[in-house]
Amino acid sequence: GLLLQEMTMAGLHEMCFTEEKPLLRGQDAELENSDVFLSTVDTDWKEHDIETPYGLLHVVIRGSPKGNRPAILTYHDVGLNHKLCFNTFFNYEDMQEITKHFVVCHVDAPGQQAGASQFPQGYQYPSMDQLAAMLPSVVQHFGFKYVIGIGVGAGAYVLAKFALIFPDLVEGLVLMNIDPNGKGWIDWAAAKLSGLTSTLPDTVLSHLFSQEELVNNTELVQSYRQQIGSMVNQFNLQLFLNMYNSRRDLDINRPGTVPNAKTLRCPVMLVVGDNAPAEEGVVECNSKLDPTNTTFLKMADSGGLPHVTQPGKLTEAFKYFLQGMGYIAHLKDRRLSGGTVPSVSMTRLARSRTASLTSASSVDGTRPRACTHSESTEAMGQINHTMEVSC
Repeated sequence: GLLLQEMTMAGLHEMCFTEEKPLLRGQDAELENSDVFLSTVDTDWKEHDIETPYGLLHVVIRGSPKGNRPAILTYHDVGLNHKLCFNTFFNYEDMQEITKHFVVCHVDAPGQQAGASQFPQGYQYPSMDQLAAMLPSVVQHFGFKYVIGIGVGAGAYVLAKFALIFPDLVEGLVLMNIDPNGKGWIDWAAAKLSGLTSTLPDTVLSHLFSQEELVNNTELVQSYRQQIGSMVNQFNLQLFLNMYNSRRDLDINRPGTVPNAKTLRCPVMLVVGDNAPAEEGVVECNSKLDPTNTTFLKMADSGGLPHVTQPGKLTEAFKYFLQGMGYIAHLKDRRLSGGTVPSVSMTRLARSRTASLTSASSVDGTRPRACTHSESTEAMGQINHTMEVSC
């Protein structure tokens, strides 16, 4: 305990030890050209266990830092790990065509990765603040200058905390199903009662899915019930869930509403399905963020896991979010090109958190457009808008 108290950020460099372990490889497929998409089991992915001030953190990474380009760093929700949460989204063809131009770094919350050892009795799970404070060790170990975070649920909360504490390390955030509020006494008591009458996987499912989904979408729900029970250590999961349920309110307020208001300084895209249990929390989070750098994406006909059920729509929204920050993607639409592999060119025009328009689309369904400028362009007093987008 004294060692942790005496640590400083300057000392983090000395604590970043890692054990590198290539993931299990499937049989190699013969690649016809360099644009063939990455397979589900990719030989380029590598596992690392990184030492942090609050214990080991399991990380899976593909690629290496490319100049000043940020890494894409993900953080999963309660009951999941990086595989259960993000495999469908990141294995979607168009998403892979975007992310192959970036380092991709998946972070598993302590003890949540597949095959994790069970924590001993009496183990004190890191608080939500401490989970956020573990991430600079990841950034420093791999030499990232800054990251674009993609978080879901509890992972979105952790990444928002990370951006509040270390704003210079975060270039942008995609926050799905974020709830900025801590549980009140009534919610806490209801969660306790539910825990006494429901199994742990069922408690997690009620967090991930709406009641309508639990009743109607039996195939998806049953698949997640089975995987949550088999791929995540149940004792470790209970510790993570307990810590998430004891979280405090995010200390954010819209600028100008209270004196010395704190808010997220980077561009933010909030995402929620219109039939998601987190919808109310995401709407409230939107009301607390700076409207000049926030986009609110509400996905129609989508439930608690829009990145799983509608990866194509979210991929397109993410592409325009990147464009709004100055990363330009030129994509061939496979629907118009007879099914050929899309071609992408990504170029960073300017690193500015205030000078590019947040991507948004009109309610009549027109394609979103992002305005960017080169470094030689004169500043033009552009105005950004928060807009609710239904896909």
